[in-house]
Amino acid sequence: MTSEQNENTFYTAAMTSIEDRTTQAATAQGVFDADNHYYEARDAFTRHLDPAMAGRCVQWAEIDGRHRHVVGGRVSRAVSNPTFDPVARPGVLADYFRGNPDAADPLALLRDREPLRPEYHDRAARLAAMDAQGLAGCWMFPTLGMVYETPLRDDPEAVCATFRAFNRWVAEDWGFAHENRIYAAAYLTLADPQWAEAEVAWALDAGARLLVMLPTAPVTADGRRSPFDPVYDKVWGQIDEAGITVVLHAGDAGLSLQGYATDGFAASFSQGWVPSIKFFEIEQAIDLWLSSMLLAQLPVRFPNLRFAAVENGAEFLPAMFRKVRSVARKVPGWFADDPVDVFRQHVWVNPFWEDSIDDVIGWVGADRVLYGSDWPHIEGLPTPTDGVAAMAHLSDADRQAVLGGNAQRLTELAPRRG
Repeated sequence: MTSEQNENTFYTAAMTSIEDRTTQAATAQGVFDADNHYYEARDAFTRHLDPAMAGRCVQWAEIDGRHRHVVGGRVSRAVSNPTFDPVARPGVLADYFRGNPDAADPLALLRDREPLRPEYHDRAARLAAMDAQGLAGCWMFPTLGMVYETPLRDDPEAVCATFRAFNRWVAEDWGFAHENRIYAAAYLTLADPQWAEAEVAWALDAGARLLVMLPTAPVTADGRRSPFDPVYDKVWGQIDEAGITVVLHAGDAGLSLQGYATDGFAASFSQGWVPSIKFFEIEQAIDLWLSSMLLAQLPVRFPNLRFAAVENGAEFLPAMFRKVRSVARKVPGWFADDPVDVFRQHVWVNPFWEDSIDDVIGWVGADRVLYGSDWPHIEGLPTPTDGVAAMAHLSDADRQAVLGGNAQRLTELAPRRG
């Protein structure tokens, strides 16, 4: 099957009717979704925050009759309504990301909102929804939590205080392995190496199966650092020893667009839907992080590390592979092994749902691909199992690996041997 044929299959699957989705869910029991999200409770960032730090972290304010988050002393417009009530429907932009065949106005689609559903913020309701959707399990990630580190990054102490409080809320409201079906991730920032070491230890003691972080170079009290600087060796050593998976999830990575478009997570919406290089920024962040990780030989120093790149797409991979192999040729002896083989040993990839699954499997292998719907976000699938039909042409072994086996194995801790 060609890439174009595969994309057409995926398009057909993603656009099926509600009745077809119900049937599909019934036949897709056992799917493990590696990209689900919650919408944060109103006190997610404040319930466990030291009150003395409130003005430097996340606060609520009422502005012109609307509730807004104030992040680091500045009003955040990362989302139009941080209470998420009402909220845009799951997958309302699915058609748009599939080529916008109806020439719809994406801003008009986003105005079609609904009341906050219980399953968006309550784990018992989410389990019931998963039963109806046909999901055996899922990885659960933040929404606002993926965009608040960058606006706070010039105050590393505030970053750490914010996400310490946030992680305690995650543990209370979602748990790290609820009913062994919902695996919420503990957030990791490298803004302070000592803090990160202590937080990883706390997360492991609390039963976390996943750590989630932005693919970005953190800002510390001593300035910006590479995540692979030796100052972080104790952190990576902990992760390597425990065998816990680190998820590199898309968010506001803080990349500058150098004046070609407006920086910031929400600019595409607040200033109208205007095409720009911002459409490609999301893949730039993960490309830089993973390339730098390979060049720094992190997996050589810590051979038990496992990374999952989630909601970052996959089309950057062929160019990245060419570049790191070019470095290997130009600097003979730097890599003991083919850096692409090293990548394939340590990195799993969740492609965008509109990517060609055949191409991605060709690049990294079926045993390194993760199925993820991004539900209930606007750019995800309307129902988590809407992408299952696109896997019908795969072998039974490959289909089972992509639709759940790979993620389930990554969910289990794999402590370093010896």
